[in-house]
Amino acid sequence: MVRRFSPVVAPLFVPATRPERFLKAAQSGADAIIIDLEDAVAAAEKEQARARLAAFDLATLPVPVYVRTNASNTQWFVDDLDAIARMAVAGIMLPKTETEDDLRDVAERSGEALPVIGLIETAIGVNGLPQLGQASNLAQMAFGSIDFALDIGARHQRDSLLLARSALVLHARAARLPAPLDGVTVAISDAGALAADCDHAAALGFGGKLAIHPAQIEAIRTAFRPSAEEIAWARKVLSAEADAAGAAVKLDGAMIDAPVAERARRILARAT
Repeated sequence: MVRRFSPVVAPLFVPATRPERFLKAAQSGADAIIIDLEDAVAAAEKEQARARLAAFDLATLPVPVYVRTNASNTQWFVDDLDAIARMAVAGIMLPKTETEDDLRDVAERSGEALPVIGLIETAIGVNGLPQLGQASNLAQMAFGSIDFALDIGARHQRDSLLLARSALVLHARAARLPAPLDGVTVAISDAGALAADCDHAAALGFGGKLAIHPAQIEAIRTAFRPSAEEIAWARKVLSAEADAAGAAVKLDGAMIDAPVAERARRILARAT
């Protein structure tokens, strides 16, 4: 299975009801925007929001555009997909992604080639990760931590969500998918909380984080970008490896073997 997709690191949500904000969101520093037809739009405004989105020329925006549809079990889902099929989008975000059937429905209505960021928000979704990873249109996964905590009846705190977060990282890697995106931090004005959440997600192996405000973008990009110290270490390791010409080599008191060198290569790849 071959997937062609450029993973995102710091995508920013923007309500579909506010097309006047689309360009500002796209110029925020986010590497993509996610125009939201789901949580940010009241039930009475769904049709109008979809129509306003369809009237906007998304091709004029400077970053990739994804659209978060309504969930597959809602009355708006099919109309969302039919409308998106006529838009210039990079892909969709599918809320409450749980089964291969959910992804198959998207492929049948919008085309197999349209990438899907699967938002994992339920126990069923986490339990089905091995199967979800086999879907050819699944391009990246994201964690809907708030809805997941609600679904399992847990407090929204790190210990309660550790198993689910680790499962996303593990199964994304097993399926040869990009590292997943962590869920949002709702404390917009609390820079310390955002930094701590980013550091926690990065330490677990996430590749980025969903943003709900432009002020969060730089902190997210910084947290998931290798530090200057990491980059310097990686270059030093690869230089020593090259000089050794295949022989075992020790650097700063530590042996450089194949996994260490591979880690250095991945750090430099993330830095580009």
